[in-house]
Amino acid sequence: MEGAFMFLFSVLVIFIQKINTIELDIISNSKFLTEGDTLVSETRIFELGFFRPDKSENRYIGIWYKQISVRTVVWVANRNHPLPRVSPLVLKIVDPGIFCIFNNNNIIWSSNTTMTSPNATAKLHDTGNLVLMDEQEKMMWQSFDYPTDTILYHMKMGIDYSRGIEWRLTSWRSSQDPSPGEFTWEVDTHGYPENKLKQGAVVNFRGVPWRNYQVTGYIFSLNMTLIYNVVINENEMSREFYIENSSIISRFTLNSSGELQYWAWPEEGNKWKLGIKFPVDICDTYNMCGSYGTCSFDTRQQSCACLDKEKFVPRNQKGWEMADWSDGCVRRTPLDCINGSDGFIKYSKFKLPDTEGTWFNMSMPMDECEAKCLKNCTCMAYALPDDTLGGKGCVHWFSDLIDMRESPENARDIFIRMASSELVVLSASKKKDGANIKVILSAILTGVLLICFISMWYVRKKKNNEQSIKGGNEDLQLFSFTTIATATASFSTENILGQGGFGAVYKGVLEDGLEIAVKRLCTTSNQGIEEFKNEVICISRLQHRNLVKLLGCCIKGDEKLLIYEYMPNKSLDSFIFGENQTVHLDWPKRFDIIKGIARGLVYLHQDSRLRIIHRDLKAGNILLDQDMNPKISDFGLARSFGGNETQGNTQRVVGTYGYMSPEYVINGTFSIKSDVFSFGVLVLEIVSGKKNRGFNHPEHGNNLTGHAWSVYSEGRSIELMNPCLAESCHPNEVIRSVAVGLLCVQKNAEDRPNMSSVVRMLDGEGAVPLPTPKQPAFFIGRDLLDADLSSSSTNPAGSINGLSITQLDAR
Repeated sequence: MEGAFMFLFSVLVIFIQKINTIELDIISNSKFLTEGDTLVSETRIFELGFFRPDKSENRYIGIWYKQISVRTVVWVANRNHPLPRVSPLVLKIVDPGIFCIFNNNNIIWSSNTTMTSPNATAKLHDTGNLVLMDEQEKMMWQSFDYPTDTILYHMKMGIDYSRGIEWRLTSWRSSQDPSPGEFTWEVDTHGYPENKLKQGAVVNFRGVPWRNYQVTGYIFSLNMTLIYNVVINENEMSREFYIENSSIISRFTLNSSGELQYWAWPEEGNKWKLGIKFPVDICDTYNMCGSYGTCSFDTRQQSCACLDKEKFVPRNQKGWEMADWSDGCVRRTPLDCINGSDGFIKYSKFKLPDTEGTWFNMSMPMDECEAKCLKNCTCMAYALPDDTLGGKGCVHWFSDLIDMRESPENARDIFIRMASSELVVLSASKKKDGANIKVILSAILTGVLLICFISMWYVRKKKNNEQSIKGGNEDLQLFSFTTIATATASFSTENILGQGGFGAVYKGVLEDGLEIAVKRLCTTSNQGIEEFKNEVICISRLQHRNLVKLLGCCIKGDEKLLIYEYMPNKSLDSFIFGENQTVHLDWPKRFDIIKGIARGLVYLHQDSRLRIIHRDLKAGNILLDQDMNPKISDFGLARSFGGNETQGNTQRVVGTYGYMSPEYVINGTFSIKSDVFSFGVLVLEIVSGKKNRGFNHPEHGNNLTGHAWSVYSEGRSIELMNPCLAESCHPNEVIRSVAVGLLCVQKNAEDRPNMSSVVRMLDGEGAVPLPTPKQPAFFIGRDLLDADLSSSSTNPAGSINGLSITQLDAR
């Protein structure tokens, strides 16, 4: 909503060019943007102004069609902040380019646009796009970047990675209430892009995978050609549409009932006419027929069938006969990738399956696409997603194919992996291989005895090693190296999630479809078998919703692998640091993350079977699951204690610059209060969006903790908050979080609270009076910059947040 405030000022500039005051009474002075006053596009297609939805007393700022008798709102600025019908409104210029709208001295809106100009102007284009420009007519903001429930021509859907903007539709709550409803139409970028219609987190309908194409046809006597353009690169993933005959007025709308509708207004008409809607029928219900099942629908009934009755059979035959298709289908003949005898069969009359979790390369020729898929035993199918790119483009599926239906108009060729016995035609090379099977078997049998002898010796050695690693934990799964290599496409560089001094972290998919993160320790890393065993033993015995789950491990020769649950949103640092990342996490979610991390530390410090000190708590080691819940990760440097032990000493200081407590770095003394210190730094980083290490305030030169102390001491804690949180923040929670963070980073360890007290403080909502923090340690560690860093730590999501000290003599 930040741009909504910018256009108010810009519109005022258009009509009140010479006003220099910093406070304007919109009602009594300018009479602008009150009910009845509007801004109109050049050819009077669209209009901007105040409106009231049917039967509602609330006012909103919006854009609608000017020359249509039925007022149809296509964009709403303040959908979360309705304006009372009778109330004085004041626009104040707080700083050059930053504005607030006040209602009786209460802020209704505020802006935080980084691009500002004292001579900004606004224009409402005939496309319905409200654009804010500087004096050189450079765009500073546009309404098309903040769609509500309607797509207009040339409006994009997708993600602009360079600016951190996501273009998606959100339904109105009702026809009288434009606030965000429960339905969204958004792009899924966890694979090749496609749009999904969701109700909350539940997918109701999936569009076809993106491609450049045009559709020509008649809709209620109108000859229309819809053209879709797709952009997929490192900066942007987007799709836009327009109509060849631009004089036709039409729009896509996501209504409050969860239907995506296409409407058009005939030239001589007096009402909107519905052209098409999605979902179209029951077969559009997401994943109606399960894996490898397809849905067909006629006027009599809907039914599911296996993709190919000759090659697939129902997984649950009894349920299938009773019209329970949820279990889907399976191959009649299992795959035999190990022996290299699989191949592909082309299917041509179906909508491509769900592309979530797929891999794609838009410059790869189809022959390379097939060869790459064939070499990877987890690759279940491949396809050319877009036939307008000269035969280039490749998508690989790695799990069961779901959400397919017969769809001649949206059909694309897909090549599905099958066992060799199911292939209609065998290549000549396959036949030749078959003729030589006897020779190969003879050679294999010759070496059987030798192999058995070596295997017995190896199994005995491996068993002894595994027993040492498991440490009596029978719940820990030991994976074979072959299983993990297959899941990660032989540790393909394309699957790397992150890289650190300890090695790389890879994304993988097991045969049952489970996504995993694999931490592969580098053979040259200083993290050896002891650190490996330490992480396995520590985390495998810990069970908490705010700790990452270790699924198992693998040892083969010099190879040491840790297998974790996969965290789709990776790590916290990628969301809170950087100008383009801060928009993704509003204040309520950040506060939930702070409290989740605190609860995880309470478990480690006092509620688990072992008392665990993490020793490397940082933003890069906080992973975020699909719902953005935080999980503490990377226990390679952790220490466990028994009985009443709470601290220890070391000659090997480990951790990350900016997060380590002063007593730990200087004396090598670590305790649960070391983690408390790290947590305090992390809280201040989450609130501010700034890294403690590397932050240097231009006025007083303090690092982040020093700056936080400065604003807290002067009663200005709210100023530490990242400005992007202005709309969503609860000031009392922000101020309380800053105070808690400062309590945790106090210089003396005994002054810091324990984590159970921190949880109570955070949950207090003002009821629990907070102690007054003492001046924190402004320790930055600049005298350690020349120290020998032997490696850096990484986490299962692969995000790296600064360097971790893993071997440094205590001072």
